Amino acid sequence: MATYDTLNAQQYEAVTTTEGALLIIAGAGSGKTRVLTHRTAYLIEEKGINPYNIMAITFTNKAASEMRERIDNMVGFGAESIWVTTFHSTCVRILRRFADHIGFDTSFTIYDADDQKQVMKEVCKRLEIDTKIYKEKMFLNVISSAKDNLTDPTEFALNATGDYARQRQAQVYREYQAVLKKNNAMDFDDLIMKTVELFKSDVEVLDYYQERFKYIMVDEYQDTNTAQFELIRLLAGKYGNLCVVGDDDQSIYKFRGANIRNILNFEQYFPQAKVIKLEQNYRSTQNILDAANSVIAHNVGRKQKVLWTDQAAGEKIHFKQFDTAYDEAEYVAADIEKQVRAGGSYSDSAVLYRTNAQSRMFEERFIAENIPYKLVGGVNFYARKEIKDILAYLKTIDNAKDDLAVKRIINIPKRGIGATTINKVQTYADGNEMSFYDAAKIADEIPTVGRSAAKIAPFVTFIQTMRSKANFLSVPELIQNIIQDTGYVRELEAENTPEADARVENIDELISKAVTYEESTEVPTLSGFLEEVALVADIDEVVEGSEYVVLMTLHSAKGLEFPNVYLAGLEDGLFPSYMTITSDNADEEMEEERRLCYVGITRAMKRLTITSAKMRMVRGETMYSKVSRFVSEIPVDLLSGTVATGKSIPRPSQTEKTSPYVNAAKQILREKPIVKVPVKAFSTNATDQMTLSYREGDRVHHIKFGEGTVTQIIAGGRDYEVTVDFDRFGTKKMFASFAKLKKV
Repeated sequence: MATYDTLNAQQYEAVTTTEGALLIIAGAGSGKTRVLTHRTAYLIEEKGINPYNIMAITFTNKAASEMRERIDNMVGFGAESIWVTTFHSTCVRILRRFADHIGFDTSFTIYDADDQKQVMKEVCKRLEIDTKIYKEKMFLNVISSAKDNLTDPTEFALNATGDYARQRQAQVYREYQAVLKKNNAMDFDDLIMKTVELFKSDVEVLDYYQERFKYIMVDEYQDTNTAQFELIRLLAGKYGNLCVVGDDDQSIYKFRGANIRNILNFEQYFPQAKVIKLEQNYRSTQNILDAANSVIAHNVGRKQKVLWTDQAAGEKIHFKQFDTAYDEAEYVAADIEKQVRAGGSYSDSAVLYRTNAQSRMFEERFIAENIPYKLVGGVNFYARKEIKDILAYLKTIDNAKDDLAVKRIINIPKRGIGATTINKVQTYADGNEMSFYDAAKIADEIPTVGRSAAKIAPFVTFIQTMRSKANFLSVPELIQNIIQDTGYVRELEAENTPEADARVENIDELISKAVTYEESTEVPTLSGFLEEVALVADIDEVVEGSEYVVLMTLHSAKGLEFPNVYLAGLEDGLFPSYMTITSDNADEEMEEERRLCYVGITRAMKRLTITSAKMRMVRGETMYSKVSRFVSEIPVDLLSGTVATGKSIPRPSQTEKTSPYVNAAKQILREKPIVKVPVKAFSTNATDQMTLSYREGDRVHHIKFGEGTVTQIIAGGRDYEVTVDFDRFGTKKMFASFAKLKKV
């Protein structure tokens, strides 16, 4: 039995409001998962609702697993009947039963990002598109966005009338979908879109699931896109018992298609909806919350709320500004060591940053200082070549209609089957409207293939043998059979290199994953294993309680919490980004960046350090920046720490002396002052041909950076080197001939 007396007043109201539409605005750390689990228990224990009629849906496997565990512990008997799952897993489950109603085989394959790229390469080649001009990734992004908004190829083509670029995109979209359909495959966006299509085209199927899910709860609602919203709207259409939980201030996935209007306009979509705000925070100290409240209050498009806690005020926010990003990383490394020496743990700390590129400096320092760390959001385990190869074998065994998987491994390990032979088989398959594998099975009957058919036959025999074994072998045994019979691991071991050893260890880890799947699944199947692998997200890689510092982008950090957080690179031009500041839609983009900052601040439980650098290398160029505007939005009385000025670069160790970054930093920040040369004294062969319309101290305008003040003009031999302190972008150095500055 669940106990409800530990809930605060707002949480209790959210738990006991069970009928109709309900919007729970759950501030960071306000116990939203607790509310959802208690609400589930309340529906069953107090309202007598059959667990079979309840659905709880979220985004990541990690969140779903946590919710499933809590519900199982609280509800006990009958909890297994509740669907606690992710959006994609939900749709896979539905489509596995009814995909044949919309023209797919129910054993369809799920294509990941690499599979999609491969299909797109084929499509562009077939349509004779120059991928040096029109990138495959661009087409994939356009298609993904279209699917997020439930726009099919036909509607997309209609909307593209009169626009050549869009018409070309429509052509690619249509062909891309045709390839997926032929391969009996769906990409991630299809899983949602095709389920919506199923519901809209088949009233009986929709009614079945509406009757099944009379009470629906959606977590992280602010992250839903248009397709997900429509999916939920359809499911809840009959009974209207829809409870959504989210925080508009943590809507940071617009680039993935998230539509913040879903949560901001919830009451417009559901006029009778009740709104409850959870503002009591159980994670952070009051000073951290006050800083977060102060920053997010500058956003206009939000629902008003103020986070508070009954904890003590805690430490002030530590703010440090450094001369260089090298200094920043060195300080963070030293401070983490200081915290550990004081009795803390490496796993207490996380370094959060705006862009993946920022991790390099921290990685170098952590390696130099022997600080254990984990980079989250790097190369995904399942994207590594050896893992993709083994999975392609499994996909081929499971669904031989998947042309992409078959072609990936038909010559891995090498069987002497070249690209020419593969293309001939593909051409025959296309001409006879059959799968690549079916054509490969009769390769000896394809005139153009000739003697190469003898090389294809052993591969087909192997796959057929493995398909027959799949009926009685477990997934780990299948993998073992594959690597044994193909000699895949033997080839790696023969290389006798650390890289090959690491790849063998990765395959071992895949086998471990398969064993875990078998042990934790009631009815394990090869299809089920491939689905689980396909649905893994980066955030699921974080292992709680592990002894290492976590390095990750702010986007990856959402949903996590750490006692000690370093928010790095708080500079205008980096965070908020330069693209945000100069965007045509700058106000809206800036609000999303500010929400990202809010997410970063609220990851900290007890201690928050914000750092910035006056100078850092970006794309090989030195960038000078002002402290981020977000820092200035935090009241001064909440901050502690001094701004570093005139600090010389620390002497690098032997391993660091050759660092281009350190050498550049030393050059720019050398103690010897720069000798200023008046413009009128210039008489070099290039500069004496130039006449500047401005002098030091003048106000000038730059086409991208706007207005600023000229602080220095130096003879450069070929050009004038002009330093300008821009009002919005901080200090920039540039050559006059390129800058084209105009005096204001």
